[in-house]
Amino acid sequence: MRGDLERVLFDEPAIHRRLDDIAAQISNDYRDRELTVIAVLHGSLMFVADLLRRIPLPLKLECLSAASYHGKAQTSGEVIFKLDTASPSGGGQIGLPAVASRDILIVDDILDSGHTLAAIREALETAKPRSVRVCVLLSKKKQRAREVDTDYVGFEIEDEFVVGYGLDFRERYRNLPYIGVLRKELLEQPDR
Repeated sequence: MRGDLERVLFDEPAIHRRLDDIAAQISNDYRDRELTVIAVLHGSLMFVADLLRRIPLPLKLECLSAASYHGKAQTSGEVIFKLDTASPSGGGQIGLPAVASRDILIVDDILDSGHTLAAIREALETAKPRSVRVCVLLSKKKQRAREVDTDYVGFEIEDEFVVGYGLDFRERYRNLPYIGVLRKELLEQPDR
C-alpha cells in the first residue's frame, strides 16, 4: 500500500505528538465538566481512539455515521446519515445520540467541503446541547462549500486526497499508521 502514495505527509510519531497537544487543550477547556464525544464514523475511528486515551476526564462516547463522498474522490454535497433502524417507531428518522444540556465535542477525520460537519452540527444543535465544539485531525486549506468553525485542528493540509490513519479511498488504506497523499492516477481508476 505504501507504493500507492505519492508521499507521506505525517508519520506516526508526528501524529502522536500532535494528539498529545490537542488532548492537553481539550482537557484544559473541559476541566471539571463531563464531555460527550461524538465520533463521526468511520474515518475518525483511529483518531478518536488515540485521542480519548490521552484525555483524563469523565466522558461519554457516541458514534454517528454520516458521509458525503459515497466512494468518490470528491464530495457529492449530499450528506447521508445512517438511519436508526433499531427502533421500529423511528420512522426513518436520523438516530441522534441524547445530547440535551451536554457539552459536545464532535470528532472527525477531515474538514474538506464542510458539508458533513455542518450537517452534523446542525442536527445536534436541534437537541439543545449546552455547548458544541468541533475537533478534526486534518483541515484542508481551501474554499469550502459550507463554513464550519473548528475548535481543535491536528494539521492543516493542502487540497490533496489523503489516506491512512482512518482516512480511506473506497474503504482501503484506513489501517496505515501514517497519513499520505494518494497517487492521482489511482483516483481515476475504476473500483478494483
